[in-house]
Amino acid sequence: MRRALKPGQNVIAAWRTTNRATTYLVERLPVEIWPREVPGIPRLTVRKIAAHLHNARCSWIKALGARHGVAVPRPVDLRRVRPQELVRALSRSSEGIVRLIELGMARGGKVPRATWQNFPTDMEHFLSYFVAHEAHHRGQLCMVARQLGQRLPKEIAAGVWMWTKRSREA
Repeated sequence: MRRALKPGQNVIAAWRTTNRATTYLVERLPVEIWPREVPGIPRLTVRKIAAHLHNARCSWIKALGARHGVAVPRPVDLRRVRPQELVRALSRSSEGIVRLIELGMARGGKVPRATWQNFPTDMEHFLSYFVAHEAHHRGQLCMVARQLGQRLPKEIAAGVWMWTKRSREA
């Protein structure tokens, strides 16, 4: 049985599970496909899609939290980042998202508005937006691996969806 969490801690726990699902996949993508282009999309590589996850988080951390003292992680180089580097960077940007959640909870359950923002500021929409973004790109990475002839083993593709297990790892 799960122990009761303080307000906001359940949102943080859900985010950490999402982050773990993302890092789980990044850790297991075949390294030989990282520099490969996405079929039909010139100049977009597997590496760039994976790196975008971290860099997008950094952009949102900057837009929503920098003026409130939330540290903004450095983006990674979309053309050169290696898998192990990206996993470490994802850990840093995940903690930045946690700081945004904490900021939102301290502000009555709403994150501050950014100059440009395409989601409502309440915590439920905030979390849903980031979970959807991450899931979209995880699916993209799985599909591109298959298109490139590197279909992920069932335990990896299904492992992304083993959220109970991923939550324990987080």
